[in-house]
Amino acid sequence: MPYIVIKKIANIVHRMKALNHIIITCVLLILLIAAGCKKDIITTNSDAKLNFSVDSILFDTVFTSIGSTTKTFKLYNNNKQKVNISKAYLVGGAGSQFRINIDGVSGPEVSNIEVLSGDSLFVFVQVTVNPTGSNNPVLINESLVFETNNNSQQIALTAVGQDVHLHVPDIFPTNGTPAYSKINTSTAWTNDKPHLIFGYAVVDSDSILTMNPGTKVYMNTGAVLWVFKNGSLVINGNKDNEVTFEGARLEEKYDDVAGQWGKIWLFAGSKNNVINWANIKNGGIGVQVDSLGNPGQPTLTISNTIINNMSAAAIFAKEGHIKAYNNVFSNCGQYLVALSSGGNYNFEHCTFYNGWTSSTRATPSLYLNNYFITGTTYYARDLDSAYFGNCIIDGNLEEEISLDQVTNQGIFSFKFENCLLKTKYDVASDTTYFKNNLKNVSPGFVDADGYNYRLSNVSPAIDKGKSSLYTKDLNNEVRPNPSTSIADVGAYEFY
Repeated sequence: MPYIVIKKIANIVHRMKALNHIIITCVLLILLIAAGCKKDIITTNSDAKLNFSVDSILFDTVFTSIGSTTKTFKLYNNNKQKVNISKAYLVGGAGSQFRINIDGVSGPEVSNIEVLSGDSLFVFVQVTVNPTGSNNPVLINESLVFETNNNSQQIALTAVGQDVHLHVPDIFPTNGTPAYSKINTSTAWTNDKPHLIFGYAVVDSDSILTMNPGTKVYMNTGAVLWVFKNGSLVINGNKDNEVTFEGARLEEKYDDVAGQWGKIWLFAGSKNNVINWANIKNGGIGVQVDSLGNPGQPTLTISNTIINNMSAAAIFAKEGHIKAYNNVFSNCGQYLVALSSGGNYNFEHCTFYNGWTSSTRATPSLYLNNYFITGTTYYARDLDSAYFGNCIIDGNLEEEISLDQVTNQGIFSFKFENCLLKTKYDVASDTTYFKNNLKNVSPGFVDADGYNYRLSNVSPAIDKGKSSLYTKDLNNEVRPNPSTSIADVGAYEFY
């Protein structure tokens, strides 16, 4: 065959192949465009429904008029085409106590929201409740309805509302003192409904605030109960009806979050303060005790009380006078008990255990000193007495006790007797300050990680205490008769 003919045939074949590639490419483009157009088409098929990340939302206790945290869920379009949400609305309409925001649009009703195929949107829900006059929690139910192609899908919304005694600042000083509300007459708080403190609530001079059994006190962010000079706080709980202090966020995720509120502050000169059968948790400082208010008498007597999960300390005292027995101080970000600038202290049958893991802790469970510092100058303040009898002092550091005395100045008097101690101090031969103590042995708690500091049957603290004046323990169990037997070490007697 002549060369020129062969060449023409080859050119024709080449052009046909090129044409085929063009045809195939065009077909593919057409198919892709068609598929894209199909995804952009809003389906009207009644089978095209939405999917949701939840089917219901529960708001735990929400207090009157202050609103709640925002809850979030997602809706998904898993269909092959766009879906138009013709309407999303709260059944209660404008009168609903819930509020919604979908794709940045708020209101009791949102219309014409398009969701691309394979796409999703966030839905935000809040609630404000107003069960005024109700002493018991009120259940509030609502439904959030999504309508698409004559389909109706619902998310159930539930909130538990609670009326409260609200303590909100109404005094706004101009001298730098924080805004506060004031309790300026002797009064009693009862358990008819909770008390909610915003800002500072001040027990004024010569006033006494009494808290009866079962009183619940919720503290908003930064809130402080401040007992002023010559004022008094008397907490009268009992075994089955403790007085409780905790943060105002009651969602489950806040159960063990420290630092949610400020402190109970027994200011310099406050007097005759009593805390009996209380549970104080999740604040910054459980109780701050300032200098002596009634010479010869404790500024604070604290008993049968648990202070747990504070970001700074369970008790922080400055030249204070404290009598304490049958208490548990646990899980704090710095100290459990810090007794500074001298003072007078007596702790018996108290359990100190610091298993803090939320951040790095470098400070011991128990800290004593007899000075304060201004600039670079040390000023001695006598530690007249710091006695610890039948106490457990333990934690997850190698050293859980710090005895910090200013050099050759002031009195620094302390004693540990019949205690279980985690320390590097020489507790065996230094009998002036240490007597009959156990050193660096596990206390044998039932479940320290679960905040259960009762003694297990293998605890070395059993029958290692001295005779006790306190005839019942923190579980209200009877201790052995001091004339015939010896007690266990710590806040709980083993049975």
